[in-house]
Amino acid sequence: MIKKGLDKLGILILYLISLLPFWFLYILSDISFVIIYHLVHYRRDVVQQNLRNAFPEKSEKERQDIERKYYRYLSDLMVETIKMITVSEKQMRKRVVATNSDLVFEYFEKGKSIIAVAGHYCNWEMAALNFNFVTDKRFMIVYKPLTNKTFNDFFIEIRSRFGGQPIAMKQTLRKMIEYRKELTVSVLVGDQTPVMSEVNYFTNFLNQPTAVFLGIEKIAKTIDAAVVFYDMRRVKRGYYEYTLIPLTETPKQTAEYEITVMHVQYLEKVIRREPQYWLWSHRRWKFKPEDLHR
Repeated sequence: MIKKGLDKLGILILYLISLLPFWFLYILSDISFVIIYHLVHYRRDVVQQNLRNAFPEKSEKERQDIERKYYRYLSDLMVETIKMITVSEKQMRKRVVATNSDLVFEYFEKGKSIIAVAGHYCNWEMAALNFNFVTDKRFMIVYKPLTNKTFNDFFIEIRSRFGGQPIAMKQTLRKMIEYRKELTVSVLVGDQTPVMSEVNYFTNFLNQPTAVFLGIEKIAKTIDAAVVFYDMRRVKRGYYEYTLIPLTETPKQTAEYEITVMHVQYLEKVIRREPQYWLWSHRRWKFKPEDLHR
């Protein structure tokens, strides 16, 4: 009971912070950067190890530069995520722009539903919210549930603010099949780390064998949906644009693992372009291929 009360108090504090204007939130971000990078050293060992493994060709100075830029951006990402609690539709339309939304209607005209693959890159949550403005069709956001029910319910409310329908990861295929007679758009994050019991496939990603979910490929083939990738760029502080990159509109004609490799390789291309915007503090490489045989 006490824990639930504290959780609700935390949510109230986040709500009040979200009412602050962007310019003030970025002042808080600057302060946060000093705290998490210089004082707390939040997961700096994880970030440094990930960068060493991903970019062995870069000098130590180059990796340190990426690390510092990453923490500056992580601080911005935190306040932007809080702002999503109360951000207006007008602000969302202004700050996140789709460059080729016509592609969505081209697929719909062909009778194709769409699976949009994102990575933990730039502000992927804001991009997902913005996609609600692209189409009036059913729009589903697949998420990994939090263990804390109070905060999980809170984030479901945020993700559904502009009409999106959050779907828990384990319910994804069932929901997709349920709505297969409709034209839908579904957003899935392609660089989640599977739990050990769900590790079935490794591919090369950022210079190392990486366990990946096969769910995107499986769903695309089951409902015969076109697959696109969110290519997101940060234009300036607090402003983004994204381009939908076609991967395939004939998933049933692709070879096994082909769709998975395509979206993983495209994400790597995006990360290498501007690496500071990927979630380097995430423990992405928990498993190695040899772990499957233990």
